Amino acid sequence: MSKLNIDEQVDLLMQGTEYGDERLKQAMTDELRERLQLVGKEGRPLRVYCGFDPRTSDLHLGHMVPIRKMRQFQEMGHEVTFVIGRFTSLIGDPSDKDKVRAQIELDQARKNAETYAEQAVRILDPEKTRFAYNDTWLSKLTFRDLIEFGSLFTIQQFLAREAFRKRFDEADAIFMHEFFYAIMQGYDAFHLQADVQIGGSDQLFNIITAARKLMEARGMKPNIGIILGILPGTDGVVKMSKSLGNHIPLTSTPEDMYGKVMSVPDVAMGAFMRLMTRWTPPEITQIEADLKAGKQHPRDVKMHVAKEITAIYMGDEQAEQAEAHFVRVFQEQQDPEDMAEFRLTAGITLLEVLVNAKLVKSKSEGRRLIEQQGVRLEDQILEDPKAEMEIGQPQVLRVGKRRFVRLLPPKK
Repeated sequence: MSKLNIDEQVDLLMQGTEYGDERLKQAMTDELRERLQLVGKEGRPLRVYCGFDPRTSDLHLGHMVPIRKMRQFQEMGHEVTFVIGRFTSLIGDPSDKDKVRAQIELDQARKNAETYAEQAVRILDPEKTRFAYNDTWLSKLTFRDLIEFGSLFTIQQFLAREAFRKRFDEADAIFMHEFFYAIMQGYDAFHLQADVQIGGSDQLFNIITAARKLMEARGMKPNIGIILGILPGTDGVVKMSKSLGNHIPLTSTPEDMYGKVMSVPDVAMGAFMRLMTRWTPPEITQIEADLKAGKQHPRDVKMHVAKEITAIYMGDEQAEQAEAHFVRVFQEQQDPEDMAEFRLTAGITLLEVLVNAKLVKSKSEGRRLIEQQGVRLEDQILEDPKAEMEIGQPQVLRVGKRRFVRLLPPKK
C-alpha cells in the first residue's frame, strides 16, 4: 500500500478534478477519504475503473488524462480495471455533442479496441491492470432489465443536460437510444462493484447521477466519481481534439511531442501540470509560487513540463534528446542534427516540393502556409508556390516552426 497518509492520498487523487460545484467536490472528497479508511480496515484495495469507447484507433494526450489517474491509484496499491466499451461505443457518449453520433458496428469497435491495451500500458502497470470488455455483460441484459433501469430516471433529468437541452430548444432530433448510454455506463459500475469511477467533466451525469443511482437501487454502496478537468489542446483553450487539429498524438516523435507542449500558451500550464505529470500537489504548488514570485521564468517551467511529459511516454533519454533538439533549433536557431532529405528534380516547383517531401498534407495547406509567409529557404521567405526551385548546394527548407527538410541537387 502507499506510504502516503490518508490525507496525502486524497489530495493527490483529487488533483485535477473539476465538478463545477464546490459542495459536490467536497462530498466526493469526503466519501473518498471514508472509503479509503474503510477498505484499509477491511484489508482490501479500492476497486477502480475507467471506461474507454473505441470509436477511433487514434489516441492523443487528452485520452491519457484518466489513465494517469488510474496509475496513481495503482501506485497506492489499488485494483484498476480498464474497461473497453465495445458496447457503449455502438451509441457513443452524447454528453458533449450537439448532434447525434453516427453509430458504428461492433466489428469496427472490436478492431479499434485492439490498439487500446497497447497504448494504455505506456502508463499503466501491465501486470497490475485488468482489461475488461463491456459487451460481455451488457449484451446479456434483457428488455425487463432496461425497463427497471429506465424507471430510475426521468426524461426531464436528461433534458436538463446542456447538450440535450440545446438540441431540444432548437428542435433538433434527440433519439431514444442516446438516453441508454448513461444507463449502460451506470450498469458497468454496478457489474464491476466499483468503489471509484474515473471520467472527464463531460461524464458528470453518467457517473454522479446515473451510476450512483443505479448502484443504490440494486442495494450497493455507490461509487465515488473522480471527475477530471478536460485537457486543453495546443491552443490552450479548447478541449484537445484530433478533429480540431489541436491535439498531441501518442504517435508523435519525442521532438514533436516536446515541441507541441512548448507551443501551448502559458495560461494552460497549470492544467498540464495537474493532469499530465507525475508531480504531487505540494510540488505543483511550489512551482506556481515560484512563478508568482518571479523565482522561475515561465519558459523554464514550460520546458520542465514538456520534458516531464515526453519522458512519461518516450523515456528519459528520448526526452533529454528532444529538449536538446528544441534548444538547438528554436532557441539557438540552428538546423536540426537529424533531418530528412529530399532530392530535387529539374523544373520542380515549391508547392510540389512541399507535397512530395510530405511537409504538408495537401496543396491547399501548402498554398496557405506560403501566403502566411511560413515557408523559408535558409533565411529567405518564399512567396510563390509556382516558382521553380533553384538547383545548387544543399539547403534547408523550413515550414512553420517544426518541419524541416534538406534539399539536395539531382543525382549526376
